[in-house]
Amino acid sequence: MNRASQQLNRRDFLKQATQAATFALGVTGPRSRPAAAESSASAAIQIGILLGTFGSGTLEARLDAVRACGLDCVQVSLDCAGLPDMPDEIPLEVSGRIRREAAARGITIASVQGTFNMSHPDAEQRRTGLRRLRVLAEACPQLGTSTIHLCTGTRDGGSLWRRHPDNDAPEAWRDMAACVREATEIARQTRVVLAFEPEVNNVVNSAPKARRLLDEMASPFLKVTIDPANLFHAGELPRMREILDEAFALVGKDVVLAHAKDLDHDGDAGHLAAGQGKLDYDRYLSLLHTHRFQGPLLLHGLSVAQVPGCVAFLRQKLAALPSVPSGK
Repeated sequence: MNRASQQLNRRDFLKQATQAATFALGVTGPRSRPAAAESSASAAIQIGILLGTFGSGTLEARLDAVRACGLDCVQVSLDCAGLPDMPDEIPLEVSGRIRREAAARGITIASVQGTFNMSHPDAEQRRTGLRRLRVLAEACPQLGTSTIHLCTGTRDGGSLWRRHPDNDAPEAWRDMAACVREATEIARQTRVVLAFEPEVNNVVNSAPKARRLLDEMASPFLKVTIDPANLFHAGELPRMREILDEAFALVGKDVVLAHAKDLDHDGDAGHLAAGQGKLDYDRYLSLLHTHRFQGPLLLHGLSVAQVPGCVAFLRQKLAALPSVPSGK
């Protein structure tokens, strides 16, 4: 891509994000905040976004768009800088560029995406994923983060997010757990934290299974990414509050990343923008708050045009939380 094209992409992203933010939030500049004072929950929980939401353009253009929407943190996937998601090597100039350009805009890199199929039926595929995970973990200091987002995968060899009937077989758990154990050793050696996401189509498809995995690994380098839109099996949506409460009772103290999207049906992962479906966000955010979560709440599963409205939705919900958590 030539320099003129890069500049055009950046201008297009910035213009689109700024106009949308101004319309949705009623602000006069991209970094303005609502006039009302933010609650302690708003201050403790940082609203961010998966950088890949801005699906094309240069790294710099995407970061400009994040900044224009008033967001302070991102989860980075390396394809945003022209590499594969899980590369065999990460040149120092690329990791340095990501950190430098984010810092120049006041944006924190909350985490980096390191998902691969940890339950793949082919052992060689799992070994390849672990080798690339080490590459990513070793690059984290240059990237400016210490957290890698993971999933436990599926027995489906073609898609990381498609359920397979063998996911519940003991062999699937055995292979996944062995892979996770090797991953936590990589994390120990490189001093990073791995945050896996319970997901209805994966082997670890519920909070109870997430608790089981945490207990089996017994590693301080293994934590949880919580995304409630991914927790509801077929027929479970009417039990939403019960399942949310159970999830936080089991893994709330281990949550280091939180995702924000929505769902309109159970039995699959959610695919809607936050606030556009059936997820009880009042309960979800209250549980984060009660469990003293102080980290990034990352939007994904939405279009660029939906970002400002979803940011406004989350800010409104967070501002309504009590200033002092109850319970714990």
